[in-house]
Amino acid sequence: MSSIILLTFFMEVWAYNKLKVMEEPPKKHTVKIFRMKFIPDHLTVKEGDTVEWVNKDFYLHDVTDEKNRKWTSKPFGQNEVWSKVVTEDEQYFCNLHKVMKGTITVE
Repeated sequence: MSSIILLTFFMEVWAYNKLKVMEEPPKKHTVKIFRMKFIPDHLTVKEGDTVEWVNKDFYLHDVTDEKNRKWTSKPFGQNEVWSKVVTEDEQYFCNLHKVMKGTITVE
């Protein structure tokens, strides 16, 4: 195979894979808040996916950026939901119950 044909082949494969990844719609991931824990406490998501937190506890909870508090939810009660589109790795906690912590990794 000539190097031009081989290069063209690899460029077409790369373009197809890039297009396929771009066509996948964002997914929704759910974190349940129950018994003073985030369940699961670690998620791996794709950039642009949405994470929603559902409070199944009797207590108010919030979700707050742990590193520099650049984002936070308001306190939300039982069966209420708060969501965020994720674009980077996140470390978060409940500012009302500081022992509750979770992480999100973007791949």
